[in-house]
Amino acid sequence: MTKSKFEVEKRTLKIGPYEICPIPTGQFGLDGGAMFGTVPKVLWEKTNPTDEKNRIEMEARALLLKSPGCNILIDTGNGQDFVAKYGEKLGTKFAEMYGIDQNGPSLEKSLKAHGLKFEDINHVVLTHLHFDHAGGATTEVGGQLVPTFPHAQYWVQKGNLETARKPNLRERASYYPANFQPLLEKGVLNIMHGEQENFLPGISAIISNGHTLNQQVIKVSDGQTTLLYCGDMVPTSTHVKIPWLMGYDLHPLTLMEEKEKNLSEAADHSWYLFFEHDPYCDAALIERNGHDFAVTKRFWL
Repeated sequence: MTKSKFEVEKRTLKIGPYEICPIPTGQFGLDGGAMFGTVPKVLWEKTNPTDEKNRIEMEARALLLKSPGCNILIDTGNGQDFVAKYGEKLGTKFAEMYGIDQNGPSLEKSLKAHGLKFEDINHVVLTHLHFDHAGGATTEVGGQLVPTFPHAQYWVQKGNLETARKPNLRERASYYPANFQPLLEKGVLNIMHGEQENFLPGISAIISNGHTLNQQVIKVSDGQTTLLYCGDMVPTSTHVKIPWLMGYDLHPLTLMEEKEKNLSEAADHSWYLFFEHDPYCDAALIERNGHDFAVTKRFWL
């Protein structure tokens, strides 16, 4: 794990039957200005320093919900088969451009640390089909791309699949058929239609359209403890401030409204926020701070 810029507490978390297990899938870098949009660098670089190419450190962190009868994975990270998926030229450029560390954490290594193999995963919930969330959904075997998890059912929103199939010019570099077409061909991709309570036991989908169309933010709850897997609605703990948005977000005003609604619930009911891209913590609790929000505690889970 990356040395945190903040004070971070170690905590073990269980929700209903599920052990909450962060699954680091790989470190990479994205342009700091793109990650913080209109927020001046003088503000965000204090907590998110850049490299010589102005990239900030990022984590692609999946979440394993581990239980005796069922193992559920939320998102899959970038994946490792860049050349197989995107061709030699694009695959190499892809890895170099995003500073992907292929010797660091991986989906396979992180699952192994919890005693699991790809064959042990029963369900894979994809928040959306951008490459850093769905890249590990498929893998190369014998020269062909196949589902990484051979015994799993995959879940994605219909609207996001449609966007991925016909991406707009803004997102064309983020959606790749190699990450979802093999799932369709094998008949393992379950198409969801909007918000859904308990589509798997204790797991619900909340729709967010600010970052990309029909992203599903995943809520895990047993009625007492709740965790919100934020995806790209709130990519890092630094982004809990409502106006702190990414340059990648398609609809900033919509996203601000979505953040205010969901973070109000999180602050008022002490939900854990789980961050997919924060290299400095897995999760946090927040509180209201005037008309905005602030982190009260950060955690490694």
